[in-house]
Amino acid sequence: MIKFALVCHEGHEFESWFQNGAAFDRQADSGLILCPNCGSAKVAKAIMAPALASRSAAEPSPAQSTAPAEGAAPVALLQERDHELRAMINELRTRIFTDTDNVGAHFFEEASKIHQGLAPERPIHGLASFEEARALLDEGVGILPIPPAPADYN
Repeated sequence: MIKFALVCHEGHEFESWFQNGAAFDRQADSGLILCPNCGSAKVAKAIMAPALASRSAAEPSPAQSTAPAEGAAPVALLQERDHELRAMINELRTRIFTDTDNVGAHFFEEASKIHQGLAPERPIHGLASFEEARALLDEGVGILPIPPAPADYN
């Protein structure tokens, strides 16, 4: 993980964590990174000094304390919009799992049978390999991956 200092085209500065530099580039190019102040998707990396470790980094000095400074405001790791999006993803996942039949590892076979009219039409979910999913898509079977739950990344 890497933390970047960011700035929007309005000059608002903020920070965010990314898996790597390429992840930032993909998200920025797709307009997925929004300024928490104005909502602008025109975001770029700001100039920042590198963090250098010293030999005595194992024992932080009082100036390097990890405790919040007295009177410092708490920092929200997730904005209100992030919480709303997570709730929407969780709701979608709940509906998928409660309103569809779980065919487990037989997803490829069952989806193929439904597509060919050999099994009754119904919503299903299950597991498929990348190759199986690609074959279903190539046959014109409408499938979508189930989005991971936000908690799955923790």
